Amino acid sequence: MPVSIPERRSKTVNQTIVTIAFVFVCLNLRIVYGGVGPLLPYMQLEPLAMSALTALPPLCMGLFAALGATFARRFGEERALFLSIAILTIGVLIRSFGVSGLLAGTVVASIGIAALNVLTPVFVRQNFAASQIGVMMGIYAMMMGLGGGLMAALAVPLYHAAGGSWPIALGSAAIPAVVALLALVPLLGSTNKPKTLDRPAQPWHWLLSHPSAWSITGFFGIHCLVFYIALSLLPAIYVDKGATPAEGGIYLALSMIGIAVGGFVGPTLAARKRDHRPHILASVVLCIIGFLGVLLAPAATGPLWAIILGSGMGAGLALPGVLYAKRTADRHHMAQLSGMVQTFGYLIAATGPLIATALHGWSGGWTWPLAFVLALLVLNGFIGLRGGRDHLIGSEGRTS
Repeated sequence: MPVSIPERRSKTVNQTIVTIAFVFVCLNLRIVYGGVGPLLPYMQLEPLAMSALTALPPLCMGLFAALGATFARRFGEERALFLSIAILTIGVLIRSFGVSGLLAGTVVASIGIAALNVLTPVFVRQNFAASQIGVMMGIYAMMMGLGGGLMAALAVPLYHAAGGSWPIALGSAAIPAVVALLALVPLLGSTNKPKTLDRPAQPWHWLLSHPSAWSITGFFGIHCLVFYIALSLLPAIYVDKGATPAEGGIYLALSMIGIAVGGFVGPTLAARKRDHRPHILASVVLCIIGFLGVLLAPAATGPLWAIILGSGMGAGLALPGVLYAKRTADRHHMAQLSGMVQTFGYLIAATGPLIATALHGWSGGWTWPLAFVLALLVLNGFIGLRGGRDHLIGSEGRTS
């Protein structure tokens, strides 16, 4: 039976509401962290607090990734997104209360983001056609990069506008979080699609024996490790090379713009293919070129290397979203794979800033930390190849 014009219009309106809500949710996925690096020179933190601040986000996102599937099963996917954004908003507000609030709020905000990291790819698969997954995962990464970049660029100006108050500057991240909550409200009463993520017949632990799952986990984990090192230390690297703190923030913002571009282009191109090994290698090569430029080139050329580096990081961070969809048979296995990859991947990433900071303290410069990153990137090119080949994980339990 042909669909009537009012029905088509209603479907179009619903899809528009879903898309707008999705965009605002994605905008908040890294905006909380974007302002920290540029503001570190003004915060006068003890070394222990600074190390904790850089390690807590990926550590919490690894430890609490399973909450995404738990929230979805208990409350439904839309309500789970709303709850996760609410937790994120509370965390941002807590961060505005001094150093102790900064650390506690970072934990709370990261718990919300951990759930969102798992929920958003499943939300895409549930609400958009298979032909749209690549574009939507590209939008996911693009908005994530834009949010972080916007906060990185505005952090220092907001700090000065607030009379030298970094809590107020960081607290401004609550504004887009509240907007995301409002955008999700129309979805909370939705009844035209399944709202719950039913518990699959087999637990996720079977993935632990699947080499492809570990390949994707390793690739994602190392790329996240690289991202958090850049997010935490890129402004400091350029300040040591002669840039001002504001310029360091701009360079980080440019890398976030690169993340937005690479995060959109990478999965959009990858979704059209079945073999994703070329895309995995391209993301690694771009990161290597970018870090070599950061290490060897003058500070004045920083914008170029920041954009190249960001493009590689963005593509590498977004490609696993396509792999979750392309390597699994249904959304249940997709949620399981996403949960495993993000749990272990973020735990791997949590070690990055700590190791890089320790190498900097030991060597007194940035050559050894960046050499460490470059070595990991070369390794990552090999690690990701198995997960990138054309095959299906979980179609028949433990076989691929």
